[in-house]
Amino acid sequence: MLFALPFPAIGPDLLTVGPFDVGGFSLGPFALRWYALAYIVGLVFGWWYLRKMVRTDRLWAGLSRPGEIEIDDLLVWMTFGVVLGGRIGYVLFYDLDVYLANPIEILKTWNGGMSFHGGLAGTAVAMMLFARKHGLRIRTLFDLSAAAVPVGLGLGRIANFINGELYGRVSDVPWAIVFPNGGDLPRHPSQLYEAGLEGIVLMAVLTVLVWKRQALARPGLVTGVFGIGYGLARIIVENYRMPDAQLGYLAFDTITMGMVLSVPMILIGLAFILAAPRAPATDASNAAAKAGEAQ
Repeated sequence: MLFALPFPAIGPDLLTVGPFDVGGFSLGPFALRWYALAYIVGLVFGWWYLRKMVRTDRLWAGLSRPGEIEIDDLLVWMTFGVVLGGRIGYVLFYDLDVYLANPIEILKTWNGGMSFHGGLAGTAVAMMLFARKHGLRIRTLFDLSAAAVPVGLGLGRIANFINGELYGRVSDVPWAIVFPNGGDLPRHPSQLYEAGLEGIVLMAVLTVLVWKRQALARPGLVTGVFGIGYGLARIIVENYRMPDAQLGYLAFDTITMGMVLSVPMILIGLAFILAAPRAPATDASNAAAKAGEAQ
């Protein structure tokens, strides 16, 4: 190895304010971390993008969809779902023994520890409850959220890179980087690989489907493509990413927890695609199909 790229001199905190002296008590300092910023920007973008999609008539081919006010409420439900699900998923899938021994640690989310797969499951549950409460088509809600998620994923992976965490395996590729917490050997910047595949590439594919192919008028199609796309991207990058230290490889010195959790996503995504209408559906055509089935 002749050289390795230096790790960028960017700290995990974007902004720090305080401490403040209030009535003899010291409050702070308070820090805005890159990862928190990624969550915030991802949620704000998702809110804006979902509102944009539901008010664009040509995307729907006459199919009913939620209103902008319902999207505002949905965002609150999804926020709770992703945070609770992400934390619970991390506890169950990655470090259960540690948290069982110290249950209070489960509440300390500021120390890190969120699972994408858990966050996805939590968001799905929140959306199902929301759809049931408001009488909305759940596959349409899934499609809307899936169309926006890659932006948040990409930003989150960039934040992982800035934090110097979830780095890749030792490598001699010219773009390998020596991470502050990764020892002296250069490694794959696997966080950027994930940002590219899960963020940029997947967002590009879903954008074409939504805006050029009227995929939202085929309920379940966008969700299915997202599930397969994310699952494949994650499995590919797991071959370059270091496995979680507390788990290591699950089998054959190759299989990781990220791979295992991605397989169901691919299978569920395939099921959504197969169940989606072959052509843009309307509420009238759906009603006619149900009437035909009843006969």
